[in-house]
Amino acid sequence: MDRKLIFVDIDGTLTPPGSNTPPESALWAIRRAREKGNPVFLCTGRNRGMLAPVLAYGFDGAVASAGGYVFVGDRVLFSCPMTPEQFETGMRLLGQTGVFRTIEGVDATFGDEDLSAFVQHAGDGNSELIRWRKALADQLNIQPMSAYDGCPVYKIVFMCRDMEQLKPAREALEKDFRFVVQDVPARGCLNGELINRRFDKGQGVRLVARTLGIPLSDTVGFGDSMNDLEMIQTVGTSVCMENGSPTLKAQSDLVCPAVQDDGLKWAFEKLGLC
Repeated sequence: MDRKLIFVDIDGTLTPPGSNTPPESALWAIRRAREKGNPVFLCTGRNRGMLAPVLAYGFDGAVASAGGYVFVGDRVLFSCPMTPEQFETGMRLLGQTGVFRTIEGVDATFGDEDLSAFVQHAGDGNSELIRWRKALADQLNIQPMSAYDGCPVYKIVFMCRDMEQLKPAREALEKDFRFVVQDVPARGCLNGELINRRFDKGQGVRLVARTLGIPLSDTVGFGDSMNDLEMIQTVGTSVCMENGSPTLKAQSDLVCPAVQDDGLKWAFEKLGLC
């Protein structure tokens, strides 16, 4: 059997949202897949710093920062931070309308100082919001915005009450950035991220596949939220978690049980990956 190139999102797919600990069943499936010669990559909105605890479980590389930073082993294949002008414009216009912001470099993440209170009062609803709530509660390397040291920034993650707050930033930046809003809204909170149109998870998949010499028809992708859409549309076989976005489920080849219900192991076995 030809080897398969496997891409796995983290929050809501490999782990419960906000956690760095995959179920043992998922780790077993990934170990078995790699033993059979199938490379397994993380494919995530997290930056390298926030995915590092998961990477330690044994992966061949990652499509990180939603495709903005891609690496195989120790080799960086792609790195595309925002320009200083784009960053300044986005931060200024989002800040002026009361949007809560976090910014992500390669290894560091910084958040507005009052973000924690906002997230704690927002309702449950989607994996990205839960991830930020847990990250803030557990102090998983999210530093206060006042500590920002000028490092290159790959993404701005936003949380706000309504779409109208995003309008000024969209008018200025939408030609260069996609405003990816989660389609499973939490009560009283919209959340999403600015992703440069120069990259996405799908383009990251293509780059890794080309680098490893594996055809796209032999790629498999696992995701749960709307920032996985381009990955799902690119891979040869797409899988959405039962706990995931209804839109993503509709576009996926297979829907598997939720992460907490050993969904990855079930899908890996069903697809003959392990």
